[in-house]
Amino acid sequence: MTTDQTFEIEVQRLHKLTVYGRWLTVILLWISIGSLSIWSLRREIALWLEHFTWAAVRYGLSFNRWPTLGLGLCLGMTLAVLTWQSRNMVRGLPLREKQGLEQQVRRIRQQGPSHPLWKWVCKGSP
Repeated sequence: MTTDQTFEIEVQRLHKLTVYGRWLTVILLWISIGSLSIWSLRREIALWLEHFTWAAVRYGLSFNRWPTLGLGLCLGMTLAVLTWQSRNMVRGLPLREKQGLEQQVRRIRQQGPSHPLWKWVCKGSP
């Protein structure tokens, strides 16, 4: 295996770690802020389930700003990660993003085993 192939494999590993990191962030947001926001809206949700109207949804969300902002943050992050990953799957990585990953792999290689991502990105490489 040549060095170029090894480098490309390391870039792919770093990209995979980036994808996992983004989804982990989304999951942690939903577990923490999302669940607290939904819990704060439990009375409104019960009302919506009993008598659903768009006016009830609008007023329920507008009079509970912090839970609404929390849900907006969770939904926004989820949609952003979905859009980002879908674009990468359909069109491939943009050149600027790929160059950034390559530069980061070079920094990880340069720092060596003391870098926190070394064992996940470079350790399995010959």
